[in-house]
Amino acid sequence: METTSRAEPQDSTDGPGASGGETVPQGVPGARRALEGYLMAGFPWYGLDEAFTGPRWLMQVGVAADGAVEHGSVGHGDEPSLRGELEDDEQRFAVVVTVASRPVRRSPDGTGLLEATSVSSAAWLAGSGLLSCTWPAQMERALRQDWLDQQTAIAWELADDMNGGTWTVLSLPVDGVPTDFHYRESEYGWVLAGAAQHDVHIGAYGRGMSAYGLGFAVVKDIESYAE
Repeated sequence: METTSRAEPQDSTDGPGASGGETVPQGVPGARRALEGYLMAGFPWYGLDEAFTGPRWLMQVGVAADGAVEHGSVGHGDEPSLRGELEDDEQRFAVVVTVASRPVRRSPDGTGLLEATSVSSAAWLAGSGLLSCTWPAQMERALRQDWLDQQTAIAWELADDMNGGTWTVLSLPVDGVPTDFHYRESEYGWVLAGAAQHDVHIGAYGRGMSAYGLGFAVVKDIESYAE
């Protein structure tokens, strides 16, 4: 997907989870800087439904070359940290990824075509998102990129084969309607992806929080995630 990210800086700046978004003015509150990207979207955001009563927080949005918001993520539970304040098995979080449904279209500069978005797009973003917050922080710096490249390639292959044996079907409510998702678990956590209403696809990933029993709903007030 040909997008760049607008994100709030992460706890660590030397790992895969570090943000690479555009420069923002100094002195602007971080939550407000992140929120602006979400408010620019031409589609609704999805998060966990009202059954979840824990902390909610913004992550980042992906922006196309023409400035259109293509996708973004919102978090629930403990914000994943790469600094080691929490052990992996103590982190409890679920992140919901919303991807705008887009057909095959010309690139903004007119020189090529952009692929259509799909459930596989949501699965890829969710899989790579899980990697970004669960990579081995204790690994030597020289080996981190090799590890990330290898795992990212695997995540892409899995997302490109949604009907493969590594995925199972999990039915969860979306806006109160039972919806089938592609679901898989790994040593790093779980990933799922499926379609929703409003011309969007939903991806999600998490660790320490079971995917079973979760529900998704349109976020009524995205600003509440920035509080």
